[in-house]
Amino acid sequence: MQNWLRLDDPMYLMFWVPHPGQPVPVFEDILAAFSSGGLLLKAAIIVAVTGIAGFAYLNIKSLIWNLGRLSEFRKTDAYIKLMTSNGETQLLAMPLALAMTVNAAFILGLVFVPGLWSVVEYLFPLAMITFALIAYLAFRRIGSFLGRVLSEGGVFDVSANNSFAQLLHAFALAMTAVGMAAPAALSTVPLTVGVAMILSIVLGTIAGLYALVAAIVAIGSMLQHGTAKESAPTLMIVVPILTILGIMAMRQQHGLHTTFDAQGGLADNLLLTTTILAVQGVFLALGLLVLRCQKYADAYLRGDGNSPDSNALVCPGVALSVMLHFWINKGLVEAGLIDRFGIGYWSLTSLALAAQVAMIALVLVLNHRHFGKREAVSLAPAE
Repeated sequence: MQNWLRLDDPMYLMFWVPHPGQPVPVFEDILAAFSSGGLLLKAAIIVAVTGIAGFAYLNIKSLIWNLGRLSEFRKTDAYIKLMTSNGETQLLAMPLALAMTVNAAFILGLVFVPGLWSVVEYLFPLAMITFALIAYLAFRRIGSFLGRVLSEGGVFDVSANNSFAQLLHAFALAMTAVGMAAPAALSTVPLTVGVAMILSIVLGTIAGLYALVAAIVAIGSMLQHGTAKESAPTLMIVVPILTILGIMAMRQQHGLHTTFDAQGGLADNLLLTTTILAVQGVFLALGLLVLRCQKYADAYLRGDGNSPDSNALVCPGVALSVMLHFWINKGLVEAGLIDRFGIGYWSLTSLALAAQVAMIALVLVLNHRHFGKREAVSLAPAE
């Protein structure tokens, strides 16, 4: 099942459009900025809202397509075989995709629906219930997998665990955690903030623990058997997981400050985002090194081969772009190390913009390779 990729996050709107009265820009703020802003701001807003609409459409279209293919796949012998192999993990792409789409829907509402903020407090409980249901779906799938491999013994192929494919469990849980943390940052109702904070901490902690254990187990297999070539992009799955958990933590900190009057230091976000970027840099370098040594691009990006795992190349680039925006705006600017919209600001921001543009181009290339031909392409789930 294809991983859906969040290219619709309005990072530019979040940090470039003034939004007095609420922590995120809404339709009215964007309209006011477009009406009174300069040419460059107008152009940025047009690009941002067009990208949000376009990639949200692609997200929803892909979700519907993949759910349909999954329904058909469940009726085949290949599905039965998948459910008795390491590849059962790949079914966690479904709750991951659902959580991404709920987040995208909320962004669409903020950007395109007038007056949404006046009723947003009624939407937060509904969003939390939705994320709780998605988390329940993920936990059921995780429980089925762990119950089988830990109770029966000998059914988990350690030699085929030579990638980070098993971290998809953690990715799905982390995505529900960051969605659950949104009301903690945005709501003004203490009960809503508190419940969102508690649930997101639980989900985020479990996601981090699962990612750590799964990575340690996989590294042993990779050292012994080498990294599975087709699943090599999963080496960089740590990057989006860390970005998501980092945003979750910043949302929780904001809720603690605004609702519970917990004061933090000016450099707290700088320390958090810098640490995350440092770890992400390690896994990006490792993943790119392995991909280059295995000539992955020649096989699956430029050659005749197609692999669903190649979609995993987009997530790290998007996650890096998002974390760079937070590092620059919530870290460096808030700590007073650089001036907003100064030369240093734009020099660093250009790196985030370049990463996102590159990932947009990659999405278009992968969509053409996987869906642009009439002949059916076999996209068998990886072990």
